[in-house]
Amino acid sequence: MRRGPAPPPLPAAAGSGAQPPPPPPGRSRRRPEPASLGRQPRALSAPRPPSALTEPHPAPPGPAAPGKAAAGPRYGGAPGGPAFPGQAQDPLYGYFAAVGGQDGQIDADELQRCLTQSGIAGAYKPFNLETCRLMISMLDRDMSGTLGFNEFKELWAVVNGWKQHFVSFDSDGSGTVDRQELEKALMAMGFRLSPQAVTAITKRYSTQGKIAFDDYIACCVKLRALTECFRRRDATQQGFVNFHYDDFIQCVMSI
Repeated sequence: MRRGPAPPPLPAAAGSGAQPPPPPPGRSRRRPEPASLGRQPRALSAPRPPSALTEPHPAPPGPAAPGKAAAGPRYGGAPGGPAFPGQAQDPLYGYFAAVGGQDGQIDADELQRCLTQSGIAGAYKPFNLETCRLMISMLDRDMSGTLGFNEFKELWAVVNGWKQHFVSFDSDGSGTVDRQELEKALMAMGFRLSPQAVTAITKRYSTQGKIAFDDYIACCVKLRALTECFRRRDATQQGFVNFHYDDFIQCVMSI
């Protein structure tokens, strides 16, 4: 008995485990996922901080390239601020900072206010503006016409020393010194001047033969500044120098 062609296979029943027929050419097969197994969107996590034990800390930024500012905050202080530890606690710094302004420097007007507020003149008349200009010229090594805090401290020490000399030689307590007292004071400070020089100084800084405290300080400032100017040019320290005229004018007129 001849058998005919076999019949085509029947579609598999759902859940039977048989494979479904291949899809028609040109179509991809994609199995639907159960709702309970669907993919959830993955949350982005924050970057994990480096561990102090397992991961190195980021290296600090290196020096900035020339012409570029360094990265990160700038903690620089204002110009003329504390230059060494404890400067802000210095008793003199309060007087200086009160008039110094943002630039950390004081000119003759500000120096006059600073010295007046500090009371360094004591019972004597406060310093006039010209005396303050002389004080600045004596210590103004960078020729800026102003003083920084360290220069101000030096000036304070010098003026206090001169004040002690003045008080010690003002034997009658009049607040003035005469020619003889001035000569003794100058000798105590180490100046060896001729009687003619002392007389010339007395005439320049006295009123009716009496030199007041303010004029006495102005005299000491100018005498010290001129002496330093001369000493720098006296290479052999013999008391003789050769001045060019222009150099001489600069020395005298800058004081």
